Formats: sequence, structure tokens, C-alpha cells
Amino acid sequence: MIQPVILCGGSGTRLWPLSRKSLPKQFVPLVGGRSLLQLTLERLKPLAAALPTPRAICVGSEEHRFFIREAADDAGTPATIILEPAGRNTAAAMALAALQVAPQQLMLFAPADHHIPDVDAFVRMVRSAVPATEAGALVIFGVRPSFPSTAYGYVEQGAAAPFGGSVVKRFVEKPNAEQAQELLLTGNVLWNAGIFMCSAATLLQAMESHAPDILAACRSAMANSSRDGDFVRPDVAAFSACRSESIDYAVIEKHENVVVFPFDGSWSDVGSWNAVADLTAPDEAGNRISGNGSALAAENTYIHAPTRRVVALGTKDLLIVDTPDALLVAARSAAEQVKSVVAALEAEDRPEAVMHRKVARPWGWYDSMEAGDRFQVKHIHVKPGASLSLQMHHHRAEHWVVVRGTAEVTCGSETFLLSENQSTYIPLGEVHRLRNPGKTDLEMIEVQSGSYLAEDDVVRLDDSYGRVVPLDSAKKAA
Repeated sequence: MIQPVILCGGSGTRLWPLSRKSLPKQFVPLVGGRSLLQLTLERLKPLAAALPTPRAICVGSEEHRFFIREAADDAGTPATIILEPAGRNTAAAMALAALQVAPQQLMLFAPADHHIPDVDAFVRMVRSAVPATEAGALVIFGVRPSFPSTAYGYVEQGAAAPFGGSVVKRFVEKPNAEQAQELLLTGNVLWNAGIFMCSAATLLQAMESHAPDILAACRSAMANSSRDGDFVRPDVAAFSACRSESIDYAVIEKHENVVVFPFDGSWSDVGSWNAVADLTAPDEAGNRISGNGSALAAENTYIHAPTRRVVALGTKDLLIVDTPDALLVAARSAAEQVKSVVAALEAEDRPEAVMHRKVARPWGWYDSMEAGDRFQVKHIHVKPGASLSLQMHHHRAEHWVVVRGTAEVTCGSETFLLSENQSTYIPLGEVHRLRNPGKTDLEMIEVQSGSYLAEDDVVRLDDSYGRVVPLDSAKKAA
């Protein structure tokens, strides 16, 4: 039996502006309206189903806990969600998961942001590696390269291993174009897919040998962890003191008993806009259109246009990615440099580097449609049965207009219902709450007015999602 572990960290900066730190690519509906994390959970579901208690383990950020749980719900896969209080790379994330299970448990570690459409082939590959894993090998999976990529690391295969697969002869970091071509011509290399399998005991023993400080910090963090339903929270101080390093550098490349198994199916790490473009079928001119786009007299142009109309006229070899608050136009040859755009925006302290205009919340989402001096307009969407926190604001008043569904409004000591086309006013400083009591989505327009309209002017007095901020310690904007 194999315990699936999904590594949900990463900021996905190479897919800006669609992927941002507040909503990384693994949580974005990117393939057929489903997120890469949901697809990963669905892909690993046959493995989890064989466990005595069918359940995946997800390791991710406290900030993204509701995205992870929502993806697990959408995939129909119960999950234990280990919440890292700080990002410390894959070595620490894998150690946390290994400390959560019995030592003899076989574990498959998979990134949350890969696209592998052939589920049956993937599951067969994983199961074929069980004998090697049970014999104590640390197994990695490689993809047969289809072109000389400079974006992936490579694994050179050695002699056949006793229980299947090949002994790893050496690892090659991301090569330049000439080196990649030479590697491909050898016919004996695989792309390193970043997917690993071993027993918990094998991983912990390897970490004890090669990264004892990381393991010690994770042991301390899990020994003093707390649990809240599906969420496991390692100790903040112990984990924050942990060194940040990838499992490849910390353990895999130093370990002796490493075996690689090849995967012959379709695979993508969806690591650049070129990779995203390849998920869409091209027209006769090589143009790939996702959403509301058109390409006229254009060649080899990719358009991502989920909302407004985007037209490319006479373009060639371009990537065009449109979002409500940011537009990326890039040469396809520059796809790997998109992360430098994010770095430049962060240096300018631009909110577009981190946040979307549309912000997901555990109860639904809001879209900041318009803002100006002393006012802001939001489109708010609340799921059936969900509610916002009981809250108040020091610096703003709010007007609410229901445009679809039914709203249950608490304002001070009163609680009442609003139907479509009805409205109410929430005075500055008044305690209030919004709930959707119906079975259909609630949509409303909120108009805020006041001297300070940022999100840190929210004092939560009661919350269904554990986000309460005590009144005496709440942030108060100047």
C-alpha cells in the first residue's frame, strides 16, 4: 500500500500574471476548469483508495489551507493537510509527511503542479516500483525526453537495478542548449520529474545521514504540533528555524541507493507559458487560443483571455496573457524569464506581483472592481450555506446591494433577509456579518467609503474558518 503525499508549496512566478503568490499556479483552474492540485489528487486517488483509511497527505502553506481543502473536496479525496508556517523547500516538507506515518509505510511524493493526463499509465509505473522501494531503495521517476530542454534537470541511467528500474549513474543540473543536445544523443538520460517514492524509514534514515539538522527541526516541529480537524500545524518556532533546501540537494544526490524508473506517458511540469500553451491544440498557423481570443494573420501566438476580448493581429511567436488587472505580452523565447518580471514588480512594491484583483476566500470570493479616493467597489460571491466572519471596521462604512440570491444580514443587534435588488447600509464601527442561507450562490455589490479601505481594517470577532482576530490586538490603520 502506498501513501500519496502531495507537495503543495511553490509560488509559480513563471506563470505570472495568472499565478501569483496569493494564488499560485497549483490552485488556479488551468486545465478544463480544474486546478493542477485537483487533477493531482484525482490521479493519486487509486493509490489512496487502497489504504486502510483512504486519505492523501498534502503539505502546503498556512496561507493556502482553504485552497488545498477545497481541491481535496472537489477531487473527492479526504486529505490530512500539514500546514507549514514558513516555506522551507521540499526536504523539510517531505520530512514532515514521513513523520506523520508508520516507519514501514511506502510513500509517494508528488508535486501538486504537474499535468499527467494518462492516469492508468502513471499508476502502473508507480506500482511497478514497489519491489525496489520495499527493498530499501529511494526511487525517483524520470520522463523520457522528447526534445533537448534547458528547463529540466536530467538523470543518467546506469546498470539495471535488482528489483526493476536502473541505478542512477549521475544527476545533471539544467544544461545549456548544447549540453542538452549532447545528453539527448546519448539515449540514456531522463528528465528528472521531481516525483519520489520510498518508505518513511528509508527517507528518515537518509535524512539522518545527509541532512540531520533539517530532520531534527522537523521532529521538534511535529512533536509539538497541534491538530484542528484535517489540519496539522507543526510548531512555528521549531519549523521556522529549519534550513531551506530541496530534497535533491539535501539527500537524493548524496544518497547511494537511488533507483530511477522511466515514465513513457505524457508529462508536463507546466513550468512556463510555453508549457501551458502546449496544453491547447494549435490551429493551422500554430496559434493556440484559450478563452475569448482571436488571432488574425498571426503565427505561433498563444492567447490566454478568460474574460475580455483579446485580438492578436499580424503577430508571431508571442505569448499574450490577459487578466483583469495585468497583461503580459512576451516573446515565446522569453518564457523562462517571466519570473524576472515578478521580481521587478516586487522591487517597485506593486500589488500585482502578489495579489489578484479577484481574491479567493473560504466562503467564496470578491473582486475589487473599482477604487478611488475614499471609495472602493467590490463584487462579492458567497457559496450556499457559507458566511463571512462577524466583523467590524474602524475606518469605513459599507453599502450592500443584492443582485442574485438571498442574503442574511446581521447589523448590530438586528438580523434580517435581503432579496434581489434590495440593499442595506453598514455604518462605520458597526458589528456585522453576511451569510448565504440559500441553496444557490449569493452575489452582491459592496460599496465601501471611508478614510482607509485596506483589508487589514477587518476585526474578526467570530469566524467559521479559524481567522478570529481579538478586538484588543487587531491592526488599526493610521
